[in-house]
Amino acid sequence: MIIKNSNQRHQYFEACRISVEILKQLYDQVAIGVVPIEIDQLAGKLCEKYGVKPAFYAVQGKKGIYGYNTCIQVNDVAVHGIPDSVNPIKSGDLVSIDFGIIYEGLYTDHCVTVGVGEVSEADKKLLRVGRESVLNATKQAVTGNHTGDLGYVMESQARQAGFDTLKEYIGHGIGTGLHDEPEIPAYGQPHTGDPLHRGEVICVESQVVAGQPKVKTDADGWTTRTRDGENAVMFEFMVMVDNTKGIIMTPTQDWPLIKK
Repeated sequence: MIIKNSNQRHQYFEACRISVEILKQLYDQVAIGVVPIEIDQLAGKLCEKYGVKPAFYAVQGKKGIYGYNTCIQVNDVAVHGIPDSVNPIKSGDLVSIDFGIIYEGLYTDHCVTVGVGEVSEADKKLLRVGRESVLNATKQAVTGNHTGDLGYVMESQARQAGFDTLKEYIGHGIGTGLHDEPEIPAYGQPHTGDPLHRGEVICVESQVVAGQPKVKTDADGWTTRTRDGENAVMFEFMVMVDNTKGIIMTPTQDWPLIKK
């Protein structure tokens, strides 16, 4: 979607404000002993409270309809994690919450990852690099740049740190639907891909993995984890393309990466 006037801009930033406010309350619930499904259930209650709809609920997948309000990934689960209803979060876990809403016909989609309790130094680095690489990519969301400019930043920074990015799952445009053009892979070369336009709303995301960038999907048809069992983190920001810099619409970049 391309924001064309001040009314559209106000409406979309309001959608993002509500979405971030809800996600912050979900983030605040991440703690040792909490079962991920409890966070998902809270998301449903908060959507009702704010008068919005969860963006992921009832999305059609290869094996049916998605029946949850969030995707919650723990450790080696990289993306599309069905919230665990059995295993509580434990010290040392990396927990990603991917969430979005529908507000007055506009969709949001963003994700944070947080380490819980005593997190290893290697995982602290993974968290830091994961967020920084996506944040630095958002700075490339400038009129006249291309999607490859963003992908190059995400992939090169991950690799320089000894990590890698998944290639199967990509960022995207967003607006009156959850996924729109352009596609924004977390890899690429500068000056390649689709051009970016002023006012365009995009989701800049990356799944950064500690091991090989190869994944497998569980029998549920959704939960996707690394083949080698190494940890993964996911960060995603909604950004509006502008003439001098990308404007982050879902500002979660200052939230602590570790929760004791």
